[in-house]
Amino acid sequence: MSLDSEADRLWRAARALSEAAVTPHLPPLLFFTDPDRTPEPWIVAARLPVGAGVVYRGFGRPEAEAEAGRLRAVTRCAEVRLLIGKDADLAAAVEADGVHLPERDTDRASDLRHRHPDWLITAAWHPARDPSPPNAKGLDALIASPAFMPGGRSSAPPLGAVGLATAVAASQLPVYALGGITARRAGDLAQSGACGIAAVDAIVSAWGAIRT
Repeated sequence: MSLDSEADRLWRAARALSEAAVTPHLPPLLFFTDPDRTPEPWIVAARLPVGAGVVYRGFGRPEAEAEAGRLRAVTRCAEVRLLIGKDADLAAAVEADGVHLPERDTDRASDLRHRHPDWLITAAWHPARDPSPPNAKGLDALIASPAFMPGGRSSAPPLGAVGLATAVAASQLPVYALGGITARRAGDLAQSGACGIAAVDAIVSAWGAIRT
């Protein structure tokens, strides 16, 4: 990986945010999977830097268990943490490192923390719709979106760097930035207080294009 590569710039920006927020226990970078935009997420996951994370979103599809198991094997070898979106039973079955909860399910965090004290538990948050952060009990971090105009599905207006900084200041938990982030835009988050970067397309673009 060259020092000027898109992957290197994105990883450096994510690590700088993590260091500034003093969150060494959290992955600086989270790769969010999507059935349509990342049909083979294990290819990208295998190339991620050590210490990054993957959030697998199966959306209840019948192939979710097989895909999550394949991701678990890849992420374990790559020293990358694996979270499962919403499905705690699937997370336990594949021995994932935790779960990512939809905003409407944050009340499950306390019980999940009791049952899985070592899990990393994150939750979605859309500050433009509700500026009050979700209940923090049992959660490790929030994923605020959309930071910028996203490439995927979102009906909420983008926060921008200033709006994200306002959201971070309102939260008692570390906050990741998700949505429309590119290697170029990542630098705009430097003063936001975000603890790291979460992305779909930017990570696929950066690490999916690497040839080994």
